Amino acid sequence: MKVGFCTVNYSEWDLDSVLALAAEKGYEAVEIPAFTDNGQTDPDELLKNGGAGAAELKKHIEGYGLFVSGISNHADTMAILCEGDDISHICCGTPEEQHAFGAQSLLRSARLANAMEVPVVISFTGLKSQSHMNVFPNAKGWEQEEANFTERFMPILDKCAEYGVKVAIEPHPNNIIYDLHTARRAVELVDGHPSFGINFDPANLLYTGISAEAFVDEMKDRIFSVHAKDCQILPHNMPRGGWWMFQGDWGNIERSFRFRIPGWGSIDWRSLITELYLTGYDGVFAYEHEDVTMSRGDGVDKTIAFLKPLMINAPYEGRNDKLFTK
Repeated sequence: MKVGFCTVNYSEWDLDSVLALAAEKGYEAVEIPAFTDNGQTDPDELLKNGGAGAAELKKHIEGYGLFVSGISNHADTMAILCEGDDISHICCGTPEEQHAFGAQSLLRSARLANAMEVPVVISFTGLKSQSHMNVFPNAKGWEQEEANFTERFMPILDKCAEYGVKVAIEPHPNNIIYDLHTARRAVELVDGHPSFGINFDPANLLYTGISAEAFVDEMKDRIFSVHAKDCQILPHNMPRGGWWMFQGDWGNIERSFRFRIPGWGSIDWRSLITELYLTGYDGVFAYEHEDVTMSRGDGVDKTIAFLKPLMINAPYEGRNDKLFTK
């Protein structure tokens, strides 16, 4: 297990500056972006000449003592299912053009991952309408979302399998996966495709009342990557805003939950890390800063200090004596 760093934590910095910071502070891996105009990488340029630039970037990152744990594309991929004004800031055009843009961007990210020998691309799916999560007013709305998901993602997953890359969907209330039931259903919808899995962000589950440990126990080997992000549940505000208090200022003192850096929220990290390890996850915990209560600099220092000692380095060796046999 290793502690990684999402370079988009400092999206306004050039990639080298973020790499230098992550290495200096003791992080061991980075998750880098590949969505359009991200300011840190240009996938089209990196993939020219047979991916020569991608190979060079991989070597360059390793020169900092780091490796790339994942390629992230959260922005563009929202357009795969979403459409219209909601994503016009990401991609203009007809709904068909928007869906094609999202799919092509995800596939480009997968080609970049292949060229850099990175195992996973992290993605959202979007939704045509978040109102479809409710049976009212359109009782068939979620069925339409599922049909769109299957139709649009199966060809993507097949191509990713050719590239030797897996797609990790991050559960979130504006995606096809937002709880354990929809995670299981999504696996069914893609016929258990081996390239399909989860980017496990426990904070995105906790603030809707989902048990992170239960999710891990059930999804097991479908968890391809992990975001290290915490969520603070505020019991004194819960009766006001409830579990789904999405709107408003994230720094509002009346919020029912807040995203926090690891160790400052309500997630039991020792329990969660143990559960992940026992179900087979031995990868990277990529620190993602969405904590509006403190600076990113605070988060960088406090997260590595908190998480590094919790990483499990080796499995139990076994013991056999008169007192204990396991």
